[in-house]
Amino acid sequence: MPKRVQVVLNQPINKLGKIGDLVEVAPGYARNYLIPQKLGVMATAGILKQVEQRRAKERERLLAEKQEAQSRKTALETIGRFIIRKQVGEGESIFGTVTHQDVADAIQTATNQEVDRRGIILPEISQTGFYKATIKLHPEVTAQVEIQVAPL
Repeated sequence: MPKRVQVVLNQPINKLGKIGDLVEVAPGYARNYLIPQKLGVMATAGILKQVEQRRAKERERLLAEKQEAQSRKTALETIGRFIIRKQVGEGESIFGTVTHQDVADAIQTATNQEVDRRGIILPEISQTGFYKATIKLHPEVTAQVEIQVAPL
């Protein structure tokens, strides 16, 4: 009897792997739990080929996402500056602060590109002036834009 068998997972399992991973487990664990619960299938040449095809498609999809993020970065950086108008009090101080949503809305109106507000990193803004904002478009792609806070 073999000490370990190879199984391809159909669902993610904590401390074992994610969908499509090839894992080595004890034969009893595979025979009595993973396969009957449809959490995995025994690794055969055909199954391994299907898994490799799925991984290739996933790599292509991730590459396309990254290229799309690069083009969005180029578009944002060519525009360069976005103006946010706020109500101003004494000494160039603004009422409230500039929020991530304000920046996302300014980008949306200027470029018709939707930017996730959670991916925007802003400095503390309490006065009118020019500020740099970092926008995370993809895990590997970030864009630097200038924000101008102007009186209303």
